[in-house]
Amino acid sequence: WGLLLLTVALGMTAATRCPAPCVCDNLRAHVLCLNGSLTAIPDTIPELTKKLDLRGNSFMVIPVGAFLATPYLTHLDLQRCKVERLEEGAFRGLGRLVYLNLASNGIALLYQESLDGLSSLQQLILEGNRIEEIQPGAFGHLGSLTVLDLRANALVYLPDMVFQGLQVLRWLRLSHNALHVLGSEAFAALPALRRLSLDHNELQALPGEALARLDGATWLDLGHNPITYVAEEALAMASLRHLFLDHASLQDVAPDAFARSPQLRVLDLRENQLQGLPPLAGAGGLARVSLDGNPLLCSCLLRPFHKWLARARVQAEGACAAPPALRGRSLDSLKPPEMRCGRLRPPPSPITPSEQPRAASSRQCPQRCVCSPDFHHGSCENRDLREIPRDFPGDTRLLDLRRNPFSTVPPDAFPGLKELVSLHLQSCSIRVLHPGALRGLESLVYLYLTDNHLSTLVAAAFEGASHLAYLDLGHNAFTSVPAGAFQLLPNLISLHLQHNAIGELAEGDLAGARGLRWLYLAGNAIKHIAPAALAPTKMLEKLQLEGNHLSEVPTAALRGLPALSELKLSRNPIKHMGHSVFLPVASSLQHLYLDNMGLEWISPHAFTGLGPKIRSLYLESNKMSNIPNMSNFTGLEILNLRDVPFHCDCQLLPLHRWINKLNLHVGATCGSPAEARGLKVKLSTTFLTCPGWGRGQAGETNPNKNKAASKPSKKKRSGKSPTRDFSKSRA
Repeated sequence: WGLLLLTVALGMTAATRCPAPCVCDNLRAHVLCLNGSLTAIPDTIPELTKKLDLRGNSFMVIPVGAFLATPYLTHLDLQRCKVERLEEGAFRGLGRLVYLNLASNGIALLYQESLDGLSSLQQLILEGNRIEEIQPGAFGHLGSLTVLDLRANALVYLPDMVFQGLQVLRWLRLSHNALHVLGSEAFAALPALRRLSLDHNELQALPGEALARLDGATWLDLGHNPITYVAEEALAMASLRHLFLDHASLQDVAPDAFARSPQLRVLDLRENQLQGLPPLAGAGGLARVSLDGNPLLCSCLLRPFHKWLARARVQAEGACAAPPALRGRSLDSLKPPEMRCGRLRPPPSPITPSEQPRAASSRQCPQRCVCSPDFHHGSCENRDLREIPRDFPGDTRLLDLRRNPFSTVPPDAFPGLKELVSLHLQSCSIRVLHPGALRGLESLVYLYLTDNHLSTLVAAAFEGASHLAYLDLGHNAFTSVPAGAFQLLPNLISLHLQHNAIGELAEGDLAGARGLRWLYLAGNAIKHIAPAALAPTKMLEKLQLEGNHLSEVPTAALRGLPALSELKLSRNPIKHMGHSVFLPVASSLQHLYLDNMGLEWISPHAFTGLGPKIRSLYLESNKMSNIPNMSNFTGLEILNLRDVPFHCDCQLLPLHRWINKLNLHVGATCGSPAEARGLKVKLSTTFLTCPGWGRGQAGETNPNKNKAASKPSKKKRSGKSPTRDFSKSRA
């Protein structure tokens, strides 16, 4: 009885401590603080809380020990909280946590102690961030993790031992990144892994050496990678049963490509460029091969494969593309005599990926620095060095030189580092990057020059580093984009120029950046973007312009960007938004940020062309009293209308009806008239006297069309929202 009374007393105490913007369910120990205006983790959350849902807030940074007051948490949801940084030790004290969701934030880098303290964590969701690099050791404290989701980030390279410590991980999801370099030991520390998703990346060859470490994996997805050839014994995975190589660029497969994967049962080769296959020696357990969507040439050259299918009793899916007499015929319907040879040109020999010789790795290390032979790392962080040290081991792949007062980077500053992939030069007081500074860094993918004093750059500074994909120049002293500086960087994917003093984006500034996908220009002083300024970046997917001085949407500059899916214009002084301002990107745009602009008026036709593709729309903290018809935005997952002073009269009735049909928390409140001020738009009674009110409530199919007045209906509103409910929250 004493224990029971103590539990009740603790529950009552917890109930009195529920933070004002949140909802606390003390019986189930759940706390919800959804889609609010929180900028810091509340410190009055009941101590006994087990499930904490903080989706849709604005934390930016998760500080050290942010959850020390809630040690009993088992589930923590931080989706869409604009988190950009996890401080080392942010989750200390959460030893009971089993589920952590950090999806759809802006996290760019995972440090070694970012996830410290999560010893019981089983699921970690990091999907939809902008993680460019993971330092080995970042997951070292997650010994209970079974699912790690890193989909839709910005990863290009996986270093050796990057997943060390994940002894029980069963599913690793790396889809929809830009991976094209995998360390040979990248997966070496994953003894329990059963499923690996590497689809939708930039792998040009099957990473056989890295995959050979996965003895227990049964499911491997490599679809949607530009792999052209599978070489002899390319895949040595003893337990593999399902292999997906669909939608790649395969032109040929070696006869014994899968001879060292004896358990393989299903091989998916759909939508490639295969004219045929040889008999697959050693794949004795194979049951099904999918070849649909390949230009199969059903001539005598295909007879050996066809005969092997019958002998091995393998089911084949696919149809002939040639010769004309057999076009459309399924493989299993063919008879050997039908597969004839006329005067055929032999198919071109496939070009196999060349083996790059490994640089000899010596074990020397500069004085006052630390070199790790296991991780191939070198570090001289914060050693007060005045000159860049030399004589690092030749197999160094990550070099950390942060917080040293170098001032300049001279020519040939990094000799003998042909395997270097990641170079950290943040906070080094660098004013000049000399021509030839990076010469010889032929494998360099990541270059971090944040928090320096750079005001200009020349293209010759990047000579010899043509594989550079990520360049971070944030927090420097640029007053303009260094025109032409990126001419020698054909593989540049991500360019960070945020928090400089750039006043204009001019034509020619981005010349040569033809592969650019993500451009970060937040926190500058940009007033104007020339119509042709973005013309070289036809593959651009993300454009972040928040916190600048734009007074209008740069519609003309958006023309010619057919892949743009995210546009951030938050915190720009745009007061009026005219007709069709997003029309040039209407066919691709999915995420639109228009919050905190002081926006006073939006044209009824401002969103012309936008529709079902829009997944998230942020309009919070503006000054307009009405918004355009958005009834065709049927794909919305996030809509934020908080802190907008809506005038809740009959003109707003279409919005009221539409919000009532959404299964989303939108936060819309009335700013006027006086009797409705502060009420939720969906609950305001000011609409009861509007013409057409009753018919709308009775199930009117078009929420934006006012019909003749009818008797008010007491029938309860019914009908499900046309949008998908990802938040599971009530509006």
